[in-house]
Amino acid sequence: MEALEQIGKFHEFVEGNYYSNILESMRKDKKFLVIDFVKLSEFDAELAESILDNPEDTIRAFELAVEDMDIEEIKGFKVRFKNMPETAKIAIRDIRSKHLGKLVWTEGVVKQKSDVRPQVTSARFECPSCGNVINVLQLDSNFREPSRCGCGRKGRFNMLSKELVDAQMMVLEEVTENIEGGDQPKRIKVFLKDDLVSPLSDKRSNPGSKVMFVGIVKEIPIVNNAGAKTTRFDIILEANYIEASQESFQEVVINPEEEKEILDLSQDPRLVQRLVNSIAPSIFGYEKVKEALLLQLMGGVRKVRGDKAVSRGDIHILLVGDPGAGKSQLLKRVTVIAPKARYVAGQGVSGPGITASVVRDEFLKGWSLEAGALVLASDGICCIDEMDKMSNEDRSAMHEALEQQTVSISKANIQATLISRTTVLAAANPKFGRFDPYGIVAEQIDLPPTLINRFDLIFPIKDIPDQVYDEKLASHLLGLHQAPDMSEPEIPTEFLKKYVSYARQRSKPVLTDSALQEIKEFYLKMRSSGGGEESIKAVPISARQLEALVRLSEASAKIRLSDKVTKRDARRGIELLEYCLMQIGFDKETGKIDIDRITTGVSASQRSHILIVKEIISELEGKIGKAIPIDDVIEEARLREIPEERVEESIEKLKRSGDIFEPRRGFISRI
Repeated sequence: MEALEQIGKFHEFVEGNYYSNILESMRKDKKFLVIDFVKLSEFDAELAESILDNPEDTIRAFELAVEDMDIEEIKGFKVRFKNMPETAKIAIRDIRSKHLGKLVWTEGVVKQKSDVRPQVTSARFECPSCGNVINVLQLDSNFREPSRCGCGRKGRFNMLSKELVDAQMMVLEEVTENIEGGDQPKRIKVFLKDDLVSPLSDKRSNPGSKVMFVGIVKEIPIVNNAGAKTTRFDIILEANYIEASQESFQEVVINPEEEKEILDLSQDPRLVQRLVNSIAPSIFGYEKVKEALLLQLMGGVRKVRGDKAVSRGDIHILLVGDPGAGKSQLLKRVTVIAPKARYVAGQGVSGPGITASVVRDEFLKGWSLEAGALVLASDGICCIDEMDKMSNEDRSAMHEALEQQTVSISKANIQATLISRTTVLAAANPKFGRFDPYGIVAEQIDLPPTLINRFDLIFPIKDIPDQVYDEKLASHLLGLHQAPDMSEPEIPTEFLKKYVSYARQRSKPVLTDSALQEIKEFYLKMRSSGGGEESIKAVPISARQLEALVRLSEASAKIRLSDKVTKRDARRGIELLEYCLMQIGFDKETGKIDIDRITTGVSASQRSHILIVKEIISELEGKIGKAIPIDDVIEEARLREIPEERVEESIEKLKRSGDIFEPRRGFISRI
């Protein structure tokens, strides 16, 4: 098809389908038009084919057709294509030299991104001999001139004009879901210019975003250290259109029919039960855990006060359980339901990988930031499996992200604070691989108290033989193997995702007086229950748990899409928290709940024994001298009704903290 004929056809197509869109774009001062490729192929299959095979010239003809229209200041108008056919889709690893000059589309994760800078994209040269005009694309870091003309002339050419545009380079990496086991994800450089680097699209393509690119495959020469071109070329994708393909809660589009369905479901009397049943239908039991996960998906309300202090709305949950209890399955299922989620696991996680790292920038020859999992999952959920397998340094990197919801980096010449408003769902195994049913749960969680303290709810998942439960579990599991679709969720996953998104977007519930009173009474009742005549009172609950109660109550109100937190919501939050505290914070010695078991690693009764033992040691030092026999300390403690094993435990703790030492076997001295 001749160029003029193409221009005529395009003119007819645009006038018939997109005239109003062009006027709208011009009014908003956006000099680009997004064309639906399907519409174009319905209009003329030959034109559509031509765009795929010879995009450079055909797209230019399209732009000329648009510029021919009777509209003021339409020069420099760009045409973009979306909704490309599946035949033009190509994986990054499959791009070869035969694709050069073709229009293709591919998906990937933005791994790195340079700053936006003006750049010469093309320069036009004239041949002094024959007057031929040669257009040279400037995609390399060095300015390129034509080497020869069609008439055979070599040497210098006259530059007529050069085109400067805003340009940016990105590195696109394959999406991990599309890679077969063991393969390393491949990367490709993407070149963006003009409106593709506008602030809006810039926001959509931050490192970590999953994006879809339509572009022309081009080659750029690789230059060696001496500055000479080599025979090898690098492949680059010159972007024509970009679209974010992973949504956060805010970006899920809900049409009016779906909104009506969502509002109808919110009035269902069995709403909570139906939602809980849909969280993970293939996993048997764990009703309380599933209810907590539902509340976590909804989240509380983030509050920014006048003094700029922020209360987070995200509910963090930790599952500690025996192997094979289904923790990882729960985590995987949550990543499917949440509109924006990341899943990372144990040994493969490093501190920079989970927060952020500073890397050498190939393009700007400086440093650039690469975001980690908690930053990439901002406004979504990050599921961390096998948390006990991470090293201590890597775990400590998470402290700031969990409570302050930011990640601060100060490395090389980069000082930055990244936002990570991420909800964390973590899973870990107990200290010795499996829970000791007769031991204290809190002592078997092998995580630093400072980190545990930042989780709102902690669930121990024990796998203890029980004939009735085991029979039901076996029937459920074997039934699943016999008929894999047996346990379809009550509410389809796609609809559940939209329900959660709708609740998070629209619902901002406020505490009512009755709910506030309920939470306050529970808090005060728990605080006073830590009493007793010991030298130290047990701390059954702290202010952190009070905030957790507020978040859980708000999330419960969000389930109903309500704008008020009622007494019933507060009760649901209290029940969950009480369930967790009874499982983990219960001190058998005193018969009371003691939050210090989790938050400091030393229970109140232990601390009371330690103080008495310290007192005994200082008294005996006055009577005996510096070296005190351990047997004397045990004898003295027996008179004060402290059992021998408790005394030995206290002495061990004092030795570790550096208060006392053992000068010779069987004797201790104060330092």
